[in-house]
Amino acid sequence: MSKWNQAKRPIIGVFMTAALAAGVIGCSGGSKEGNGTSPGAAASPSAAASATGSAAQANGKIVSSPLTLTYFVQLSASRPSGMNSLNDMEAYKELEKITGIHADFKHPASGQESNQFNLMMSSADYPDVIEWNWNAYPGGGRAALDSGAIIKLNDYIDKYAPNLKKILTDNPEIRKQISTDNGDIYSFPFLRNAPTLQTYFGLGIRKDWLDKLGLQVPTTIDEWHTVLKAFKEKDPNGNGKTDELPLLLNKGTFNWGNPIINAWGIRNDFYLDNGKVQYGALTPQYKEFLATMRTWYKEGLIDPDYAATDAKQKTAKVTGELVGAMDVTVGGGIGSFMNAMKDKNPAFNLVGAPYPTLKKGDKPVLGQMEPIFNGLGAAISKKNKNVIETVKWLDYKYGEAGSMLFNFGVEGKSYTMVNGYPTYTDDVMKNKDGLAFGVALTKYAIPFGAPISQDTRYMDQNASMPQQKEALKLWTQPDNKGWLPTLSLTTDEASKFATIMNDVKTYNDEMFDKFIMGAEPIDNFDKFVDKLNKMNVAEAIKIEQAAYDRYLKR
Repeated sequence: MSKWNQAKRPIIGVFMTAALAAGVIGCSGGSKEGNGTSPGAAASPSAAASATGSAAQANGKIVSSPLTLTYFVQLSASRPSGMNSLNDMEAYKELEKITGIHADFKHPASGQESNQFNLMMSSADYPDVIEWNWNAYPGGGRAALDSGAIIKLNDYIDKYAPNLKKILTDNPEIRKQISTDNGDIYSFPFLRNAPTLQTYFGLGIRKDWLDKLGLQVPTTIDEWHTVLKAFKEKDPNGNGKTDELPLLLNKGTFNWGNPIINAWGIRNDFYLDNGKVQYGALTPQYKEFLATMRTWYKEGLIDPDYAATDAKQKTAKVTGELVGAMDVTVGGGIGSFMNAMKDKNPAFNLVGAPYPTLKKGDKPVLGQMEPIFNGLGAAISKKNKNVIETVKWLDYKYGEAGSMLFNFGVEGKSYTMVNGYPTYTDDVMKNKDGLAFGVALTKYAIPFGAPISQDTRYMDQNASMPQQKEALKLWTQPDNKGWLPTLSLTTDEASKFATIMNDVKTYNDEMFDKFIMGAEPIDNFDKFVDKLNKMNVAEAIKIEQAAYDRYLKR
């Protein structure tokens, strides 16, 4: 018996850690033509239709008798206590009543998600549906198709997924983003098709501190220096101590994110400059950025422990009235901190700040922006014996009723219609147990990170505070022309790219801290660039450029 059919076996017992699993799946065999088929792959739509029947049942259900599909998916850590499966979510309970299809969810153990996914893929013992961020799979969805692990969905979507088909027909850019370079579609995608859904992250600053010191929200790097210096020297938290931490950025955000470095028009990663792929760490602008951050660090304007501060410690520092500015999300950052401080310090006012520029009045570039499709999607495995039913089941979420269900939950419980607008109830917005918005909503629906089309009315309520709404306006100002779309690498390209960039990123990350903290003088920047070049970063740029050129031809 397949382990996927042994429903009572604990998931942690199904998998074992496989250190080489990622390398194994990157080298899987498959069709050289890249059509995603292999011996044992699912039947064609026409053949499957004759075997299973394609018409919906008269009562509206997809199946005439109960059907169970095995479904591999991560379970978010941000969920209510006692919620141990997506089967506990009201949206999935309703979906089962509506369709007659039950999902037997296989959730990997927390912290072991990648290991268990890799072992599953290399073992070829697949569940019916695999929900994953396919950008993290070596070679992406293209490689998974070529290996025969998952099936090509184009014809199935065309014949049995009217809701997703309409979205793709009405939005060619979405079809372009969810397809491989040769036009194959491999998953039912998570879609963010609006600027306010694609952007949710940026710089936050204590407006009450600014007001106390007679300062404005900074817009340029020079203005930021002035503000941070005042935070350091003028005791805005009012405790009589010079204990303020003017700027705290998460290590990953500081180095690989864009809140500060964007002012120089680059990323410390790959980006576009007039259609050409660049790697920011090789540029003179990166040296200027490092020199500026070194000065700020030396002056005590950056938390000296930024590299070792985790999310819990950051929260303690912010709510402990120590941090003046930080990187924040609109919901879990501004919203959570404002709620946490409303009783402790009613004057606490955390607002969004625009992405900075070097010159006053310039338009910011390269802010935070998710692509419409970030790689997360539900794929159907070659072991699935009920492909058409699965396609219809997944497609339900993209229709009006399914979209309402998975964005807002159950009417009367998690939302009510107010003048035609789905309005979340107090159980979500003002949870009696003190659960944050996103956690409370997870009991009912999953509008974030699931195979659905996200609704802007979800974000309107997730970011309902004036501070949140204004932050989104500011954070969506960058032109973002330099962002690379989600690219598809061939298996060979993916292997070469990973080999190069594993070493490059490790070295780059190590040197970033050394430059900022002064362990390595900025004068040694040219030696740093030379070493990156010797690591063959030029080949990685070439691979990205080739993938981007193919993307443009989709």
